[in-house]
Amino acid sequence: MDIQERVAKLRKLMTDNGLAAYIIPSSDSHLSEYVADHFKSRQWISGFTGSAGTVVITLKDAGLWTDGRYYIQAERQLRNSGIRLFKAADPQVPSYTEWLKENLPEGSILGLDGHVFSAKQLRDMEKEWAGRITIKFDQDLVGQLWQDRPPIPARDIFVHDVSYAGRSRVEKLNELRQQMKGKGANVHVLTALDDIAWLLNIRGADVPNNPVTIAHVLVTEDACTLCIDPAKVPAPVKAELERDGIQIKDYDAVAGLLQGLGGDDAVLIDPESVNAFLDHAIHPQTKKIEGANPTAMLKAVKNETELDNLKTSNIHDGVAMVRFIKWLKTTLGKEEITELSAEDTLETLRRANKECVGLSFDTIAGYKDHAAMMHYKATPESAYTLAAEGFLLVDSGGQYFGGTTDITRTIVLGPLTEEEKRDFTLVLKGHIALATVKFLYGATGSNLDVLARQPIWKYGMDYKCGTGHGVGMFLNVHEGPQRLSQTPNTVKLEAGMILTNEPGIYKEGKHGIRTENMMVVRKAEETEFGQFMGFEAVTYCPIDLGGVDQSLLTEEEQTWLDDYNQMVYTTLEPYLDAEEKAWLAQECGM
Repeated sequence: MDIQERVAKLRKLMTDNGLAAYIIPSSDSHLSEYVADHFKSRQWISGFTGSAGTVVITLKDAGLWTDGRYYIQAERQLRNSGIRLFKAADPQVPSYTEWLKENLPEGSILGLDGHVFSAKQLRDMEKEWAGRITIKFDQDLVGQLWQDRPPIPARDIFVHDVSYAGRSRVEKLNELRQQMKGKGANVHVLTALDDIAWLLNIRGADVPNNPVTIAHVLVTEDACTLCIDPAKVPAPVKAELERDGIQIKDYDAVAGLLQGLGGDDAVLIDPESVNAFLDHAIHPQTKKIEGANPTAMLKAVKNETELDNLKTSNIHDGVAMVRFIKWLKTTLGKEEITELSAEDTLETLRRANKECVGLSFDTIAGYKDHAAMMHYKATPESAYTLAAEGFLLVDSGGQYFGGTTDITRTIVLGPLTEEEKRDFTLVLKGHIALATVKFLYGATGSNLDVLARQPIWKYGMDYKCGTGHGVGMFLNVHEGPQRLSQTPNTVKLEAGMILTNEPGIYKEGKHGIRTENMMVVRKAEETEFGQFMGFEAVTYCPIDLGGVDQSLLTEEEQTWLDDYNQMVYTTLEPYLDAEEKAWLAQECGM
């Protein structure tokens, strides 16, 4: 069944159910960014494989809304599907809710699955369409059509040892309860998978590249219930959880627990992370206290044990990256290397470390114009064979027991054009501007984002995505609530937070360039004007000097580059053999 046939069958079901439109998002029942195959309904109906996007089907039209990371990819994957691309980041493009309001007749009924929309999304749509469009949110139409749909994963959970986590689950639960009490709540429901894993010091393997388990958690003043498939909980883990006061119930029990709350209860929920189905399951007499999950901020600010482990994990990762780049540059021209074989080699080198559990996301190895697609994924049909010219962009990361890594290097394979060197250097200048900033406490990521863009803007260019994101601790590679983006963000940058620094330039049909390090927010000096903050780079891999046009660098920028590559050599040298050390010294310009 091709995409057009799937859409036609969906429209038949829509007609049977009296629906004028149907919406299919990217998320799962936990509003996750990265989802298990079972929840990839949007991909199944559209053929678009990006991690972000929403499909809207009406009886005569269809569209996909996605952001600037995926424009090129979406245009290719939607070809001949009958689904139009709406470039959501472009100011003149209506949102899908605006488009539906304009295109559906008054009195229309729209369908969606309330398990995969947040409570806030449903409420916002109901408010925007009040009196015009009625929403039925119990409609999983794709599930009725998807005959070979993969089952919901049921892989065993395991304990994330306190030697990595830095704090016990009992300590974390006590702090959460204090925050609940401060908000006037005696019950809190958690559905975000990374929040659950962090809170209970457990990890799983239900979502590719994300060591989380599909579950819900209900916390009260004196109890904690983990709603999970019991088959996923090995006996020793069950005993440890029960020892710490955690009950285990079936995954689907959470709705009944919420329905069983009474008029004396006050439940803290985050309407952006709890799905609409569970929001409606809460007993109508129960008071709802709405706000961000306290665990999101607690999780975002890493303790010193976590930061020490993260640095160690990034050293492991840096060793793998150095060995990969050395292999790439010394093997190119002697044997065939494709984008896919480069990906495979890097994964093998990462997994050679016993602390490495796997990848933190599918590796992006884009040669030449493929790198202009920010989230390009090579296939046997699309993979380029590398040659001794131009750039190979490699965006990759590992999952280690001690932390999650995320790094991008744009690697010089041979002669470059003046334009390529200029663009590489402008990206580097943006990276350095952000890496070296000193800022007053209270600043947010949206206050600082412009620093990385300014050198690129100066030449009339931009990148259609954020500059950086938080990173989990052996958790999701994308973690909030902090981020570096032009989108307004009220989250103050706190000491101990992690952010990536990844400006880029992407030119369709030409090249893509990105330089990405992970950084820790640190306190700098305190003066009569307040507490100042800065960043510490915790990614250890040389920046390719072959791409730099030194005439575009200031003396301070050149000093930063020299110092950074020197720091990389000093940090990694104890873990390398003599040949690797000599190669790295040359690569670092020493």
